[in-house]
Amino acid sequence: MITISKLSPADRPVWEELFHGYNTFYESTYPQSMYDRAWAEFQADERMHAFGAWLDGELVGITHFFIHVQTTGSDSCYLEDLFTAPTARGQGVGRALINAVAEWAAEHGCGRVYWHTHETNATARLLYDKVASLPGFIMYTKELPGPVA
Repeated sequence: MITISKLSPADRPVWEELFHGYNTFYESTYPQSMYDRAWAEFQADERMHAFGAWLDGELVGITHFFIHVQTTGSDSCYLEDLFTAPTARGQGVGRALINAVAEWAAEHGCGRVYWHTHETNATARLLYDKVASLPGFIMYTKELPGPVA
């Protein structure tokens, strides 16, 4: 059975392990200060939000998300990070987390939830193609100088 809820202070060690797994998947490393900042934001639950997914009582998935305004419609919810422990994949954890964020976003007046994934993330895209549409937009980024924290 999958249960979705906010993360409590006691969940920090497993959350951090899962978030490290997410960042490792994308071949990214960050200083401890980034994890500390993110955790503080999730615990404040004002600008950034996080849910955990428990499978049979064990925290096996996480998602991070936030609302932003739109110029052409209702606010949107950006699902920034989504990760399921490798041992729990294929059991509905990712779908449950996406659905929980969608429910939360609808309750907070958002008109849509959206996210990005790398084009090579074939496993995740199998799920995403079932639960969402691919609008065809290409994302560009421009890095700016300055501190992350």
